[in-house]
Amino acid sequence: MSQLTAIVTGASEGLGKAFAVELAKRNINLLLVSLPNTGLTHLANYLHRTFEIRVDTLELDLTHNDSPALIFNYFTQYQISANILINNAGLGNWDWFVDKPAAFYRKQIELNVTTPVLLTRMFLDQVDEEVTSYILNVGSLGGTFVVPRKQVYGASKAFITYFTKCMQLELAGKNVKMSLLSPGGINTKPELLIMNQQLKGIAKATIFEAEDVASIAIEGLFKGKKEIVPGAANKLLVKLNSILPGFVKDAIIKGKLKEHGKK
Repeated sequence: MSQLTAIVTGASEGLGKAFAVELAKRNINLLLVSLPNTGLTHLANYLHRTFEIRVDTLELDLTHNDSPALIFNYFTQYQISANILINNAGLGNWDWFVDKPAAFYRKQIELNVTTPVLLTRMFLDQVDEEVTSYILNVGSLGGTFVVPRKQVYGASKAFITYFTKCMQLELAGKNVKMSLLSPGGINTKPELLIMNQQLKGIAKATIFEAEDVASIAIEGLFKGKKEIVPGAANKLLVKLNSILPGFVKDAIIKGKLKEHGKK
């Protein structure tokens, strides 16, 4: 069997970087995609030397209209087939809606919604039906719960959840496995680490390191899991969300809003 090749978007830092390392450990070749000047070449050189795999890089802004096509044109040019697609790139925020300009939300929707849809469509055009292919869409528990100050981000992740579940039905019987990763909080940046260290109780238990999430996710992807929720605490929250009455959840959210000085 020929060596598999994976596309990882948003690969230069955080969860994307952790995905790249986890796949490299499994002897999988990589095409890493990230914004220019984010250290992608340094990471690629490290992975190539350490794990003796092929690592290609593309520095692209995935919100540009032609970027998804450029990725698959690259595969055509070098006569490579992609077997794994990790739709990881995304733009988050923690702001009141009116505190961000309209241009920010346009970019957030383009990256979080439009890009994974287009990449999935183009990926499916080039899969080899004789080889099992895999798609991992990175959602979030933020797409399940109503979270103040994450209004558009949460909505974009709710879209990814719906899109993935529909595609899983459409791909039934085909040699393509698609999984949805629904993590809670992840320590991907220093500012998040500082904020997450202040959490207590079950809230603290929902936080994972990027490396642990990547390992759980890739293992679940290859096992064909439909949805991957890392951690017992996160699984419990999903269960509670399904059984709590709406008025209780509304009361909780309103309480959180008051904590942030909003009525």
